[in-house]
Amino acid sequence: MNILKSIGAVMAGFIAIFALSYGTDAVLEAAGILQAGAPLPMRGSELLITAILVYRLAYSVVGCYIAARLAPSHPMRHALVLGALGLVGSIGGAIVAVQQSLGPAWYAWALVVFALPCAWLGGKLQTR
Repeated sequence: MNILKSIGAVMAGFIAIFALSYGTDAVLEAAGILQAGAPLPMRGSELLITAILVYRLAYSVVGCYIAARLAPSHPMRHALVLGALGLVGSIGGAIVAVQQSLGPAWYAWALVVFALPCAWLGGKLQTR
């Protein structure tokens, strides 16, 4: 039974990250700040891309906090499992993004670099 609660905790954190990220993207698209379905601009929009990076990293911290908060035991472990899943996904996303010129490489690789620190921070916020 605890394994199902553990899986549920990690899934809840993942869903929170997904919903918050894509919800914010939808708001920015509706406001005309981002183009729906278009890759991030390669140059000239560093401030916008940095803002996107910041909110996605913040949402990662929130999602990992949720995973830790809902964990039946070992909250930090649950946060780090979600972070590891994010790391693997970010590595794949970065490889695809760079190969297909979907945006600046620094953005894609920043998501990789910060995946585990965000997970640790989310877990730490819950366990303090």
